[in-house]
Amino acid sequence: MTDIFERARGIVSDAERVTQAHLRKVTLPGVTFGLITLDNGEDHTKPNTFGPGSLLALNEAIDAALADDSVDAIAVTGKPFILAAGADLMSIQGGGPDAVRIVGELGHATFRKLQDGGKTSFGFINGLALGGGLEVALHCTYRTVMDSAPALGLPEVMLGLVPGWGGAYLVPNLVGADKAVTLILENPLNQGKTLGGQAAYDFGLADAVFNGADFLEQSLLWAASVVRGETTVTRPDVDRGEAWDAAIERARGIVEARTGGASPAAAKAVELIAAARDTDRDAGFAAEDDALEAMSQTAELLASLYSFDLVQKRAKRPAGAPDKSLARPVTKVGIVGAGLMASQLALLFVRRLEVPVVLTDLDQERADKGVGYVHAEIDKLLAKGRISQDKANRHKALVSGETDKQVAFGDADFVIEAVFEEMSVKKTVFADVEKVVSPECVLATNTSSLSITEMASDLEHPERVVGFHFFNPVAVMPLLEIVRGEATDDATLATAFATGRTLKKTTILVNDSPSFIVNRLLGRFMSEVGRIVDEGTPVSVADGAFAGIAPMPPFVLLSLVGPAIALHNNETLKGAFPDRFYVSPALERIVAARKASYYGPDGALDPAVEELLVVPESPVVLTSEEVREKTLAGLAEEARLMLDEGVVAAPQDIDLAMITGAGFSFWNGGLTFMLDVKGISEKATGKRFH
Repeated sequence: MTDIFERARGIVSDAERVTQAHLRKVTLPGVTFGLITLDNGEDHTKPNTFGPGSLLALNEAIDAALADDSVDAIAVTGKPFILAAGADLMSIQGGGPDAVRIVGELGHATFRKLQDGGKTSFGFINGLALGGGLEVALHCTYRTVMDSAPALGLPEVMLGLVPGWGGAYLVPNLVGADKAVTLILENPLNQGKTLGGQAAYDFGLADAVFNGADFLEQSLLWAASVVRGETTVTRPDVDRGEAWDAAIERARGIVEARTGGASPAAAKAVELIAAARDTDRDAGFAAEDDALEAMSQTAELLASLYSFDLVQKRAKRPAGAPDKSLARPVTKVGIVGAGLMASQLALLFVRRLEVPVVLTDLDQERADKGVGYVHAEIDKLLAKGRISQDKANRHKALVSGETDKQVAFGDADFVIEAVFEEMSVKKTVFADVEKVVSPECVLATNTSSLSITEMASDLEHPERVVGFHFFNPVAVMPLLEIVRGEATDDATLATAFATGRTLKKTTILVNDSPSFIVNRLLGRFMSEVGRIVDEGTPVSVADGAFAGIAPMPPFVLLSLVGPAIALHNNETLKGAFPDRFYVSPALERIVAARKASYYGPDGALDPAVEELLVVPESPVVLTSEEVREKTLAGLAEEARLMLDEGVVAAPQDIDLAMITGAGFSFWNGGLTFMLDVKGISEKATGKRFH
C-alpha cells in the first residue's frame, strides 16, 4: 500500500493556504523543547487551517523534533490567539473521490506521532481551537489553555461531518461519554456553541489554565516542571459503566430532537462515541476514517461546503455594495435611545470602532443607565482577561450619555436610532436629529420591519438614511441587514458597509421591503404555522414538525423573540401582503394577556396559554409531515417572490441571511438550497433556486 504521506502529496492544491509549522528550540533548566508554531502567514482574521499541505508541513516539523536528540519534549501552539480552525475542506474539493479519505488518514498519521513518537508532548491552546485545531492538542500528552481563548470545540456535526482526526475517540476516553456528547453533539447542534478557555479547562480538556498576558511563558515553565517530574498531572477516572450508557441515550434524544433523524453525521457521531468505550485507539481511529469517508458522500456535506463558501467568501464581498472608496470616515457615533438594544449597540460600536459614542434619552437618568450598562460589560471583559486595563479605561472614557441632541450629535458622522418600533416615533426622532447634524451625517435605523423610504420621506436629506438592522443579541448574532431606501445614495451605503465590516458583521444589501429578509421569511413561517394551529393542529405537533429543518421549533422561536414582537412583525407583513400573511387571533389574545412565552418554566405548554388557543368546532388536524410540507411550500413561495421583487440579489443572499441571522444549519445549506434538495422548490414555484 502506498505510504499515506506520498498519497497526500498527490492531492495538495494551489487553492490551499498552507499553514506552516515553524520549529524552534526553547531551552529551560533541565529541558529543551521543540516548539512548533502553526502560522498561515495571515492576520488574525484568517485562522490557521489544516489541508493536505499543512498536515505535511506539520508532519515534517514533528519528525524533525523527534529526530533531534537534543530535544526532550515537543510543544505545539499557534500564531497569536489562534491554534487552528480545523480542516481546510475547500482545498480538497478537486482532489478526487479519495481526497477526504486521504486527508482523514493523513491527519491521524500526523497527529498520532505526538502520542507515539517517544517524547512527551504538550498542546499549548493559545486561542481559537476548533475541529482539527482542538484534535491536534488532544493528541498531546498534556495540554494548557489560555483562559480567554474565545472558542474551543468540535463543530463537525454542524457541518454534516464527524470529528475525524481523533476527537470522537479521544474525547470520551479523556472526559467521559456525557461530556463528549455535549462537545461533539449538543454544542454543535445548538447553533455551533463553543467553550471558552476557562470553561474548557473546567470541562477537563486541558490540564492547566493560564492568562493571556504571558501564556506561552507560563505554559513552557509548567511543561518543564512536568518533564522534570516536579508537577504531577492527575485526571478523574472515566465511568465506563451505566454513565456511558446513559450518555448514549441522552445523545440519541438530542439527535432526534434537533435533527429529526435528518442528519447522518449526528447519528454516526453517536455510534462513534458508543464504540469508543470498548475499542482500542487503532480501531477507533479507523472507524473515524470510515465515517468521514461515508459522510463525504452525503448531500449534507455538499450543503455544508456551499454554506461554508457563503460565510467565507460571499459574506466578505456583499453583492451590490458600492465602491469602498465612497465611504466616509466615522469618527463619532450617536445613538438615539439608551435602553437595552441601544446599550448593546453602544458597546459594539465602542469596542470595534474605538471612537466616541454618545447615548441620548429623554432624561439624564436613562442616559446614565445606558452608559452604566456599557461600563459593566466592559468590566466583565476585563475580569475575564479579554481586554487589558488600559483598553477598558479607554473604552469607558469613549462612552457618554446626554439629553441635548445638539451637544450629542452636532459633530457625529453616524447616528443610529434604537427607539420604539413605531413609524411616527422614528420619523419624529429623525426630524429632530436632522436639525442638529451635518448634511453628510449618516442616519441609520435599527428597525426590524418598517419602511426606510417612508421613514426618510419628510427629511431634507433623505439620501443619507439607511437601514442598519442588527439581530439580538447584538454581540453574538453575525448578521447585519443593510437596507437601501429609494433615496439612499451610494456614499451613505458605502459608509454603512464599511462600518458594518469594522463591526465584524456579515453584511447583506437589502432593497427596502417590509421586514427585509430574515423577519419576512420568519414571518411567513410563523404565519403558516399560526394558521395551521388556529385551524386545529396541536402546538406539540407543529413544534415537532421541524426538527432538522428550522433552528428551533416555531413556538419556541416565537417565545424567544417575544409574542408582542412577533405579532407586530406579522401585522406589518399582513398590511403589506394581505393575500399571503396571517395574523393569528390566538397570538393576539396571548399578547393581550401579556404572556411572554408559550411555555412554562417546566418546558411544558403554559396552561394559561393553552386556554387561549381556541379549538374550532370542526378542527383540521394535520400530521407533522403535512405541517412541514405546507409551511416549507409557503417559504419557497415567499423566497421566490423576494427574488422576483429584487429584495436581494440572489438565492445565496437569502441562505447567508438565514444561516447567520436565523441559525439555519450549515448541513442544510440554509433555506433555498434545502428547498431544492427536498424537491419543494419545484413543487411550490415551478423551478429550483439553484
